[in-house]
Amino acid sequence: MICIILVAGHGTILENEIKTDLSGKYSSLEGVPKALLPGVGGRKILDFWWDAINMRQLFKEVYLVTNADKYKHYERWATASDFPVDNIINDGTTTFSGRLGSVGDLDLALRHKQIQDDILVVAGDMLFQDHKFDVTQVIHYFKKKKGELAIYYDMEPTENITSRGIVEVCPQTNRITKFLEKPREDETQSRLASVVFYCFRRETLPTIQTFLEKNRDVESRTFGQYMQWLINETENVIYGMKLPTGFQLIGQIGLADYEKWLSFFSDKQTEQRYMKPYTAKAYARIGLMGNPSDGFHGKTISVSIKNFWAEVTISESQKLILVPHPLNDPTEFGSLGDLHGISRKEGYLGGLRLLQATCKKFYEYCSEQGLALPKRNFKLKYDTNIPRQVGLAGSSAIVTATLRCLMHFFDLNNSDLPKQLQPQFILNVEIDELFINAGLQDRVIQVYQGAVYMDFSRAKLEALGHGEYQYLDLDLVPQLWLAYIRNPSDSGRIHNTVRERWNAGDPEVVAGMQKFAELTDQCRAALESGNHTELVRLMNANFDLRRQMYGDKVIGPENLRMVELAKQYGSSAKFSGSGGAVIGMCPDGDKLAELKSAFQAEGFVICDIIPNPPITGSAGNGTVKNW
Repeated sequence: MICIILVAGHGTILENEIKTDLSGKYSSLEGVPKALLPGVGGRKILDFWWDAINMRQLFKEVYLVTNADKYKHYERWATASDFPVDNIINDGTTTFSGRLGSVGDLDLALRHKQIQDDILVVAGDMLFQDHKFDVTQVIHYFKKKKGELAIYYDMEPTENITSRGIVEVCPQTNRITKFLEKPREDETQSRLASVVFYCFRRETLPTIQTFLEKNRDVESRTFGQYMQWLINETENVIYGMKLPTGFQLIGQIGLADYEKWLSFFSDKQTEQRYMKPYTAKAYARIGLMGNPSDGFHGKTISVSIKNFWAEVTISESQKLILVPHPLNDPTEFGSLGDLHGISRKEGYLGGLRLLQATCKKFYEYCSEQGLALPKRNFKLKYDTNIPRQVGLAGSSAIVTATLRCLMHFFDLNNSDLPKQLQPQFILNVEIDELFINAGLQDRVIQVYQGAVYMDFSRAKLEALGHGEYQYLDLDLVPQLWLAYIRNPSDSGRIHNTVRERWNAGDPEVVAGMQKFAELTDQCRAALESGNHTELVRLMNANFDLRRQMYGDKVIGPENLRMVELAKQYGSSAKFSGSGGAVIGMCPDGDKLAELKSAFQAEGFVICDIIPNPPITGSAGNGTVKNW
């Protein structure tokens, strides 16, 4: 590719205010071109751009287009910065009224150097927060999409859309659907600002001549007008890519705004340099009703619980480091017998693989979605007290917490990775990277928390790209208990036979999953009406249906024993997840203590469930809140 840096502007506001400033602070900068003014840390603004794009593996040539009035300044800069002087193009203008316009300057470079390659165009007088973006990501995304590429960023709250080019971007394809040059506040809801930072394919370059022939007036020969025409009035496909830094063109601003934005970007860099470690928690969950139909286009109700959790901490570091957990990822043992005992009980798969797989998938997602990540490294460490292999969603909790850390560290929000799509991302980490057999339920409740009704019908998944998730009032959930096997076997194998039968269209399995969905709707009605007797019946029915579909051999003797014990004391009982743990409700509170003693006597662990509220607060008053 060829890179062209445009620095030929004749804006005189900032230059005149520096000249007339009485403080003496800027006296040494009189007459200095805007691109050579100090940026963050005192280095010249153009130095940052040259650092970002000075890569021979990406660009065979880099050209700088300036005007006759400031040519000597850039010639002197070039000799001091190892920039080829012969690659400075002089547009011959000396006044604002005689300017060519930014598109005219680009056209001059294309004709003067007879460029017939793909090009990257940037405005060299844009302030930004150091070169935290990786231009390699930009070029790779451009080549992958095989269309024009425009860079944009999320505007700061203090910025006004009436002063910028604003883009509207399709969240599925990243195609820019509309470009509005300095729109009115009521014209768009978007706050995605486009800047002069574009990639164009060689076959699109003739449109520049077409545009200039249509726009003889220099006032309209700006990139804002060109992109508005190219996107809104031609059939060219232009994609967008979001960069993790803001930009501020200083061509037409005064000294006060220059100082304000210089201070702003400097403060932002300082904030990131001294970024404090950030810890994210994700909690275990119980499947109140409907499981395991979440992986079979069914319905479920799930509750987040405070009893058990996983947490991940991220902090900035020179190298990317994943820290093994001393208990879950052991690499040192007292003896061969010690290794054998730990491996037999814990298996070989700790949480480190979950961190690594999430990081890999996160990078891929950002690359596919046109989200360029800053060039920053981090250290990740995790801890968890969720019992292993008992179906309480321990693996997905670590992935969920890791995702939250990565989004925080790279300053991404729910518009970059929508909340309703985060469960699918987490599931993809586990299925695609680690081959964990799972469904969406665990990931939904760990993203949303609280009590959530979930509909995974095929029609909704195809129409929305995700299930339908509705909050239930957490106060409607009665007091429940949780019991689990102290030394469980692998719970993942419990789904295997049913999945094969489902894929083959087995009528019994298909009907069973539909029945789970019906039980879920009945459970929701029982919760909202406060009918706990009906809730006990439905929980038992959920387990009975599961036992019928899977068979006692798959259910396992320890799981069956926990259910039998519960029923001896008049309590309901069903699996919390995929096996290894059961939940229940004991209508006769006087028998709850006896039930607990019986479980403990047989070596099971039992506790009262402590519900965990939703992240955004409870819906309240028995109502349902939609996401």
